[in-house]
Amino acid sequence: MIGTRGLSYEEALGALAERGRFGVRLGLGRITALLREIGDPQLGLRGVLIAGTNGKGSVLALVGSVLRAAGYRVGETPKPHLVTYRERLQISGRPVDPATFARLVADVLPAAERIASRHGNPTEFELLTAMIFRWFAEERIDVAVVEVGLGGRLDATHAWDGGVAAITNVDLDHMERLGPTVTAIAREKAAIIERGDLAVTGATGEGLAVIRRRAARMGAPLTLVEPAPIRALDRDGLEVELEGLGPSRVGLRGRHQAANVAVAHAVLDALGVAGIARTTSDERRAGYAAVVWPGRLELVEVDGREVLLDGAHNPAGAATLAGALDDLRPFLGPGSLTIITATMADKDVAGIITALMASEALRGARVVCTAIKAARALPAEALAARWRALAPGLRVTAEPDPLAALDTALATAPGPIVVAGSLYLVGLVRARLVDDPLLRDPPPAASR
Repeated sequence: MIGTRGLSYEEALGALAERGRFGVRLGLGRITALLREIGDPQLGLRGVLIAGTNGKGSVLALVGSVLRAAGYRVGETPKPHLVTYRERLQISGRPVDPATFARLVADVLPAAERIASRHGNPTEFELLTAMIFRWFAEERIDVAVVEVGLGGRLDATHAWDGGVAAITNVDLDHMERLGPTVTAIAREKAAIIERGDLAVTGATGEGLAVIRRRAARMGAPLTLVEPAPIRALDRDGLEVELEGLGPSRVGLRGRHQAANVAVAHAVLDALGVAGIARTTSDERRAGYAAVVWPGRLELVEVDGREVLLDGAHNPAGAATLAGALDDLRPFLGPGSLTIITATMADKDVAGIITALMASEALRGARVVCTAIKAARALPAEALAARWRALAPGLRVTAEPDPLAALDTALATAPGPIVVAGSLYLVGLVRARLVDDPLLRDPPPAASR
């Protein structure tokens, strides 16, 4: 084992990644023991825990943006990361710096070793969760906005209860771990509602029924929200009608954000009622308008080229992207679209392609299939064969190197470029197109 004193950033990343060999093992025993071993830093934190099948990240981004506009020091846990692992730990919109990240790994690893004989080896996500709560406590943040990793009931983040619990929606996802039905999955997500909480949900149908019952058993007041009415859509976002706020600008693209901003608005109400954080109407308007959620219908301009980045990695995400492309097409430049896409072999590739092909904006598009460097990645030629079979009217090519695919598209595409199908692909492309100093990791030699 690497000594944990004086870890370089590179060594810290390696030590954390090495925990990946323990896989995904749901359960609260290890994380509870690990947090106790480092002094239970989570106990002094208040805020919101966000679960749901879709929209968790958008709600986190919206709530965090408003709280920052109100002057609060906010700890956030967006996931997955796109460019650097450090994106998963943020305070006031800034990722943790490399030196602090390395120190946190070095602090928590010995505790993980100490509990292993009694509770089993903590996983990578459990170690990360302990690092997050330790850092938030050290920095004395005002509010924590935490996204559930998987499910809810047995997810490591559920070792913490911040006072407000939000469940965006419930659909079929991760069925091998959460259950085969919406009802079973809803039970896993609803379990984050604890006695004394204020709860918020945008769920409907069978999922809502389960959430209602859990809130009633816990004596937790539950706020139900519906998508905010949309007043207008444009190139850079949408305008919605919010209760008590009226017409409000939302700086996120896609009509699905009307549902997410409604949940965020109710979460902010709950944070105020709970005495955790109070925000004014002006602060909410400013926060909703200024919100940024990288890699999710993010429009980047490079040398006059429009590149739309979106991690549509399942059929539901692809359907959302298809609708968004149709809404955005009148606001984008002329010329047919070029889509650069990659996916994992274990995804519903046919479902993703079929959902995308519902978009009128993709008629006559050129499709460039590529692959990321990962064991689960579907090879570019295999992905191209699927596209040719399901979308025979499109021009489909294969380029195994994703950055070569990007460079060719930037040089030859007749119109806007869409990068989608995998958040790993989006992260790789975004790192090439957007030079953010906060996301630059030190080179290996410099990190020692």
